[in-house]
Amino acid sequence: VQLVESGGGLVQAGGSLRLSCRTSGFTFGDYAIGWFRQAPGKEREAVSCISFIDNNIYYADSVKGRFTISSDFAKSTVYLQMGSLKPEDTAVYYCAADVTGMVAGIPGPLEYDHWGQGTQVTVSS
Repeated sequence: VQLVESGGGLVQAGGSLRLSCRTSGFTFGDYAIGWFRQAPGKEREAVSCISFIDNNIYYADSVKGRFTISSDFAKSTVYLQMGSLKPEDTAVYYCAADVTGMVAGIPGPLEYDHWGQGTQVTVSS
């Protein structure tokens, strides 16, 4: 299983970025895919997660209305469209796969089995 993130970068507050998570090594749709982030000195937290089995989608309260998770089955890729970015969104963003395929409650990093290498998102004020 491989997950490769891309699309991070430096953006001004109020701007937008789209992160991509290209997956391989498993049947796309079988696993839940989550976007997590980790800022310096903070714990890794779930930003948005999607289950293709029951179409359940999770968004952290801090990103609701600003971020949108989507997918392209033809490309085995999950996207995170981020808008109205704030300096507090600055973090390394990771995508991860949960082999159970499900999203429930507030997803935690320990529920996810496979991880990408991460991509840095920096939002300047």
